[in-house]
Amino acid sequence: MKLLMNLNLVVLLIFSVLGSTLAQTDVHYEMVVAQDGSGNFSKIQDAIDAAKAFPDKRITIHIKNGVYHEKVRIPEWNNMLSLIGEDVEQTIIIWEDYFDKIDRGRNSTFFTWTLLVEADDFYAENLTVINAAGEVGQAVALHVKGNRCVFKNCRILGNQDTVYLTGENSHHYFNACKITGTTDFIFGSATAFFSRCEIVSKANSYITAASTPKDKPFGFVFSECKLVADEDVELVYLGRPWRIYAKTAFLNCELGQHISTEGWHDWNKPEAQTSAFYVEFKNTGGGAITCSRVNWSHQLTEEEAKNYTPENVLGSWISTFMSKE
Repeated sequence: MKLLMNLNLVVLLIFSVLGSTLAQTDVHYEMVVAQDGSGNFSKIQDAIDAAKAFPDKRITIHIKNGVYHEKVRIPEWNNMLSLIGEDVEQTIIIWEDYFDKIDRGRNSTFFTWTLLVEADDFYAENLTVINAAGEVGQAVALHVKGNRCVFKNCRILGNQDTVYLTGENSHHYFNACKITGTTDFIFGSATAFFSRCEIVSKANSYITAASTPKDKPFGFVFSECKLVADEDVELVYLGRPWRIYAKTAFLNCELGQHISTEGWHDWNKPEAQTSAFYVEFKNTGGGAITCSRVNWSHQLTEEEAKNYTPENVLGSWISTFMSKE
């Protein structure tokens, strides 16, 4: 009897090892999404759902050109995932949820996303993400909760609340991206570095609405970005504080004539004038004249500006991605 029990344990162990080995060999680290049936999947979400949870190395999903009418979610367990489009102008993820449509009470904004990233170490390239709801109030195109997320050569298009970056300890990098919107269209509590991005204002309103936690040294940092506007737009503020410790910086950016001479707004929160930290450094263009800026904003010195590098703002992890630029 004892010998039989031991044999059974050995058999179970063998099958366990074999099962684990087979499961590992079944992992696909490269997948293709194509609407014409030439890939592994025809929908982006199906490919994400088929990806291994908590993989041992990066999984890349290549997306062929097409308009993907999907509400796409990258769950927390799909970390180290890349979505690579074939062409930024022709690989499009689009949805059209908005505040009143969702009907989730006062927090409806946070359910309106087209693309939701909950996972860490997410990477996107050559993608267009659109919230097509129109000018109907809060309607998020990109909602990022994870940490160490990178977006390169992407277009993120919407109106109010286009990009929501949340998480007190989250850090994100946007390189050569285009972001469009009307009001508070880059907002949230995360730390984010925008390098050589095009920021397009579609209405007289506010670009950023940071809610940076009190103890964080950086909020939103824009470096070498170009701020432009639609034809009839003529009065846009660089930012206003969603929460009173908001931090936002524009360094070496080209600011169009549409930027308000005051630069910044306190959102009718007088306390924010001493708690928020809004800074600029060597910006150019018609909107960069600083003589009429609100007296509670700041112009960085050369020495202070040296602190605003991607590595210092985001951490050493970003060096790997920057080396590939």
